[in-house]
Order: sequence, then C-alpha cells, then structure tokens
Amino acid sequence: MRLGSVLSEALRNIGSGVSRAFAMFLVVLLSGTLLGGYEAMTVIDLESQAVQRINAYADVNAIVGGTVDGTACDRLSDAGDGMTGTLAGAMRAGKQVVPLATPGKDISSYDVTPGMIRLIAGNAKSDVSGVWVPRDVAKDFGLAVGSALRTREGTMRVAGVFDWPNDGRDTRFAYAFIVPVSASASTFNECWVKRWPVDGQTENLLYSTLVAGSGSSNAGVTQVNKGFDSHYDARASYVNRSTRWMSWVGLAIGVLVGVFGVRRRRLEYAGALHSGQSKGAQLLGIGVEAGIWSGLATISSCALLTAYAVRMCRSDWVAVLVAAVRTPLAVFAGVMAASLFAGLLIRESQLFRFFKKR
Repeated sequence: MRLGSVLSEALRNIGSGVSRAFAMFLVVLLSGTLLGGYEAMTVIDLESQAVQRINAYADVNAIVGGTVDGTACDRLSDAGDGMTGTLAGAMRAGKQVVPLATPGKDISSYDVTPGMIRLIAGNAKSDVSGVWVPRDVAKDFGLAVGSALRTREGTMRVAGVFDWPNDGRDTRFAYAFIVPVSASASTFNECWVKRWPVDGQTENLLYSTLVAGSGSSNAGVTQVNKGFDSHYDARASYVNRSTRWMSWVGLAIGVLVGVFGVRRRRLEYAGALHSGQSKGAQLLGIGVEAGIWSGLATISSCALLTAYAVRMCRSDWVAVLVAAVRTPLAVFAGVMAASLFAGLLIRESQLFRFFKKR
C-alpha cells in the first residue's frame, strides 16, 4: 500500500469510530493529567515547604557562647550569593535607646555587621548608612526609609525597614533598633549564617569565625528559628517523595491501553493481512492511529499541567512542570510501544482462530 492510502485509511478509521479514538483519547488524557497533576501537587508542596523554611529563617544557624570575629563572619558570604547561596553577619547587644517621643520607654538596640543587614533584608546591596527597624517599630513611631528619629542619644536616620514575624524565630529583632557598625569594630557575640541549599558545612563555617583563646570552648551552634525540624533535607524529601513512581504507573497504563486498542481489533487486522495488506503497512496504520489520539491527549495533558504549574507554583514552575509531564509522556510512550508490539504479534494464520472467538 502507498503511504497516502495508509494515512487516509487511518483517518477514516478514526473518523468513522472504528478505532474508538475518542474513548482512547479520554483514557490517555485523564490518566496523564491526573497522575501528572498528583506529581505536580507533591512537588509544589515540597517547594512550598522549602520557601516557608527560607522565609522563616528555619535554616539559619548561629554560633553563641563565644567571641566572634566580625570580619571573618561577614566573609562567609563569599561562599555564595543571595537566597541561593550564603548570607552571614555578626551581632552583639548595644545600648538601650530612649526615643524622645516616649521618654519613659527604652528600646533595645543591636550592633551588627553589614553582612547581618544583608541577611535580615535579603538584599546584597542593603543600605548601612543608618539604622534598620522592624515593621512593628516603624508602625508605632511612624517611621519609613529616610525618616529621622530623635532619641536621648541623638538623631537616628532610618536606612531600612524589615519584616520580622512571630513564626518561631529569635524574637530579639522583633522590636529593636538594628545599628550597622564596621565588621572590624571590636568583636561580637554571635555569628549567623543563612545557607541554601543546606549542607553539612555550616557548623564548620561558624566555628571558623571564633576568636582563638577567648572562651571559644563554650561556644555552640543553634537554630535561629527552633520551630522547625533541624534535620530537614530538601533533596532527600524530593528524591523520596511518594509520587516518584508516577511515570512508571503512567507507562503501565499506556501499555494496557495500547494492547487493548489493538487486541479488540485483532480479527480486523488478521483479515487485512489475509486480503494482502503488508505487515509494514499495517504497523504504520496502527502507529498513525495510536499516534493521533494518544498524541493529542498527551499535548492536552501537558498544556493543562503547564497551566496548573504556572498558576500554583510559588517559585520554580519549570522544575515542577518537568517533573509532572514525565507521566503523560510515559503514557504516550507506553501506548505507542504496546500498540506496535501487539500489532507485530498478529499473524494471518490466526484469522480463523480469532473468527471462532469473536
């Protein structure tokens, strides 16, 4: 048979309903979308957990109980950049600040290195020319970036306002003045490190900031936010997720659909071989029919998963989509491979046996 004849026959089979293309289309569409959607939901949930931990400083560690070299602490930021690398800064308790607007109320202050400002602000170019205040202090005193606050110790210029919610993190910065100082200005009491992805080097990095011979034997590492599990491993959570087998499940469904689609028409295919159709032409026709209805279903499934990932993902929707579309693609691969293999097994000599069992 000529190629045009094979293609036209395949299209007629689909159009006339002989191949049950619409039913097969729905099975592939639903299986690919539901299984792929379940995978997408799981990965999005894992990403949300990671984002929540990052925003809550759950993986920020601090070394306490020793004397910290502020310059060494700030240099830890050279290990990475921004939220995907390392941020580090040192701090120590400062003087009590008494605003002239509330002479009977003193507020804690903390001297911090420029690296600490970058850590709490999440910005590598944070302004260190003035004090930083948490949102609650800014609200109570009507402060904004650039505002001047008169205190008993003098006038303070507000260089920045930052959020410090009550989510389990260290509460000392929740209502205080954060005063940037030079990293080489004396020593500090604590060094904080925010590192993502988390690895096992954080403690070693923190201990390297201690000043030798200054009571460093009593120093220890602790979490800034103790409300989260300290043994969290983002990579292990992803690798061991319950939906990691979805693509194999999809492949199995595709194989079943492909085999079913050919076996229900085996009498027709054996009769065509008896009438003179070549095996190559028959396999091409089977592949074209299966490719049309399973291919359209796979494209539709991938489009739905793309829309879902873009709409629901809080961070990297491409990574979610790559994980999710493997399932509909596996269904498609299973359908095509099983259809062609099942068609290959049909022989002209089986015609009368199929006819008796019809």
